[in-house]
Amino acid sequence: MYRLVFTQVLRRFDAEAVHRLTVRGLAVLARLPMLKRLLHRAFAPHDPVLRVTAFGVHFPGPFGLAAGFDKDAACAEAIAALGFSHVEVGTITAHAQPGNPHPRLFRLPGERAVINRMGFNNSGARAAARRLRRTRGVPVVVGVNIGKTKVVPESEAVADYVAGARELAPLADYLVVNVSSPNTPGLRNLQAVELLRPLLVAVKEVADATPRRTPLLVKIAPDLADEDIDAVADLAVELGLDGIIATNTTIRHGGETGGLSGRPLKARSLEVLRRLRAKVDDRLTLISVGGVEDVDDVWERLLAGATLVQGYTGWIYGGPLWAARIHRQLARRVRRHGLSSVTEAIGRTA
Repeated sequence: MYRLVFTQVLRRFDAEAVHRLTVRGLAVLARLPMLKRLLHRAFAPHDPVLRVTAFGVHFPGPFGLAAGFDKDAACAEAIAALGFSHVEVGTITAHAQPGNPHPRLFRLPGERAVINRMGFNNSGARAAARRLRRTRGVPVVVGVNIGKTKVVPESEAVADYVAGARELAPLADYLVVNVSSPNTPGLRNLQAVELLRPLLVAVKEVADATPRRTPLLVKIAPDLADEDIDAVADLAVELGLDGIIATNTTIRHGGETGGLSGRPLKARSLEVLRRLRAKVDDRLTLISVGGVEDVDDVWERLLAGATLVQGYTGWIYGGPLWAARIHRQLARRVRRHGLSSVTEAIGRTA
């Protein structure tokens, strides 16, 4: 049914307009306690075999929503009620910014992919913090993904990230430093270890000083050379980070300017995951994202060493209950393999 609606109706409308209306609808749902709880009871992961603990945080399942959808922390509870085990909000910058000029979001249905050049459009850290302070009506793990404000020069990037972290780290279940979006000029330069080190050290000081010590992760691009992936992994271990998220979107494509996500990213994202697992073993939590479409992809990422898996583009093509379906199928697969918990599958083929 959803495929028919998407083909005949949704794809005829501007992609960003549909996204904006969806977020608004979910934000309304997030303010309807009874309906939200009913949906959560019906679709959120509750099966005990799916439970995962990562960096001291308990997740009801391994499959969550990647950053990029809920940019302003407006509807995380509603998203969780539809079946995601966790929601990574953002990317949020210290200062509000409009993002890049329109059009900036493009569907590629034939490839089950999306190209975006959004440019971290968001209302800023202070506005997001106000929303994150609201009492959560249903349980949801919320990660907060922070990035650099576009107008801030590279020389002031550390202070800009620290400003965002001070507002948001105390309210996050985990914090992510995003240095891998291709849509903010110069941002990916910060992945170079000599620039990344002082940035991570400064943000980690903020995260460590929160009352519960907020876990800190870094998100990397699929376009890094293998030796640079190794260098970031070594740095993350050295600094005592909690994990790495791999990967962001890729600029290696022949379409519109921007980052490509979805099915074409699948192979490289899995390759980066396997390289990271070989490098760090289980010393860091690895979160795999990029080209995840179904339960087979989630299972493969777990076997390859990911503790958690995220998707976003697959939700556009898979429909509103995509995550609930994946978690249901994953629980059946765990039992079919004779395992008592999904965590027993992590790293089996690493």
